[in-house]
Amino acid sequence: MSANSLAMPKSLWAATGAPAPATPALASDTRVDVAIVGAGYTGITTALHLAAAGTTVCVLDAGEPGWGASGRNGGQVIPGLKYDPDDLAKMFGARAEAIIEVAGHAADEVFRLIDHYGIECDAVRNGWIQPAFTPTAMRAIENRARQWQRRGVPVEILDATATAKRIGSQAYLGAWVDPRAGSVHPLNFIRGLTRAALQHGAQIHGQTRVVGLKREGERWTLTTAQGNRVTAQRVVLATDGYSDDLWPGLKQTVIAANSFIVSTPPLPEDIAQQILPQGEVCSDSRRLLLYYKKDAAGRFLLGGRGPFSEPKSHNDFNPLKRAVTSIFPQLQGVGFEHHWSGRVGLTRDFLPHVHEPEPGLSILLGYNGRGIAMSTTLAKHLSQRILGTTQALPFPITRVDPIPFHSLQRLYLGAGIAWYRMLDAIA
Repeated sequence: MSANSLAMPKSLWAATGAPAPATPALASDTRVDVAIVGAGYTGITTALHLAAAGTTVCVLDAGEPGWGASGRNGGQVIPGLKYDPDDLAKMFGARAEAIIEVAGHAADEVFRLIDHYGIECDAVRNGWIQPAFTPTAMRAIENRARQWQRRGVPVEILDATATAKRIGSQAYLGAWVDPRAGSVHPLNFIRGLTRAALQHGAQIHGQTRVVGLKREGERWTLTTAQGNRVTAQRVVLATDGYSDDLWPGLKQTVIAANSFIVSTPPLPEDIAQQILPQGEVCSDSRRLLLYYKKDAAGRFLLGGRGPFSEPKSHNDFNPLKRAVTSIFPQLQGVGFEHHWSGRVGLTRDFLPHVHEPEPGLSILLGYNGRGIAMSTTLAKHLSQRILGTTQALPFPITRVDPIPFHSLQRLYLGAGIAWYRMLDAIA
């Protein structure tokens, strides 16, 4: 491995994942219909749909499939967006119902692909619980649940007693349960998608950083750090929270916030049966939410927002460890086996963004913590647009609009995180 290669970061998923499919570095120039930069869920799913339709496609990534957020997230497959349906209706008017429909069925697409391609990724679909710490938060989630009920989703609203039984914690006042959600081993999911795309003929090359992108006549030319060139009729940039300066201003349209995760060893059977005994995933309703679940082996993992800098030691994960035993006192003394982090692409409006700044160039990013479901389903829609089977996309195509004073946004957001953390602690 060269000095410039990106090794897969250590994590629970890297330690327990199936072997990665071979995606060697690009060794020579190539010519394809579509070139994709970024081998996460967006890039690989787009490549899978295009290759299955007979389109020649080449995916390039500085690491390997799943090196970024797709291989490091919490493995929760949650439909919907940060906004409730009624809020989306106010924001998007006539377009809103299409967005609500796509977002509401986003998890369906994940599990459809898993079933269709036989992807072994510990997939379960037992729902998502969102509990409330405060009366204000409880009113908000009851309102959210009613909005989805009006749209035919058989959600549940739980009181404090039922919530304690379903979660295994006395920390909450109540919750709502969305049955559409589920859980996967996220690295095995992206590796399964990669194998399917390769079987359909897609070229996928890891350890191949793209350092140049320009339009030459009717085609695009991508130049790699090794000096090889890829020419394509169309290009898709699918780099989300790991975007760099390849396209002017794109990096400045997202805040790349760090999410930290810790996991225990497999829990003793008596404790495992107390915590999420029905196998749901959970993320709470505090300002700086915590999300947690058990994996297939009975490990408990919990994640939340961390500092913007990369972790330097296991001590950087101490706030999450304290949160684990605060919510679940029965886990005191169990210990922690893995610690890792990854970037979440946050947009200014907390919505996914679709850009087409030049003919033949598409950009899709900004999942704001709902990446597994939303990236997978939006990649399907983008591939249909590229194939010409539809011109419509759920979200409007917007210009690449950098966040003003982007270099200071991390400072402001960091201060906001500290403030929200204090408010959550008081609550």
